[in-house]
Amino acid sequence: MYQVTFSEQSMRELNKLDKLAQLEAIEPISKVRPADLAHPREPLGKFHRAGKDFYRLRAGEFRFYFTVEDDKLHTHYILHKDSLEDAVFRLKLPVSEQQLFEQNNKFWKYLEGLTK
Repeated sequence: MYQVTFSEQSMRELNKLDKLAQLEAIEPISKVRPADLAHPREPLGKFHRAGKDFYRLRAGEFRFYFTVEDDKLHTHYILHKDSLEDAVFRLKLPVSEQQLFEQNNKFWKYLEGLTK
């Protein structure tokens, strides 16, 4: 098991929920094990951006985007499943998730704007 840390954007999303809903939302990411990361399968996915390995975890109404840093899972973004970004996943475009992320900087600029 890993220690899980959260960015400011992630904390803002969690703080919109009551305490019980917060615990339910973070339960799936708190159960991620090294073996899961070594061989990601749905609801966990892996892609590469800017020299880092990012992971996406589908957890109920939310999508967690995180990296592994010093034996910790650092959650960069928590997005609602009905967001524009999630729609791209659901449309099943004829390219891989990795290609979508690496080729579309607008997505990342949007995500980075959420932290401001």
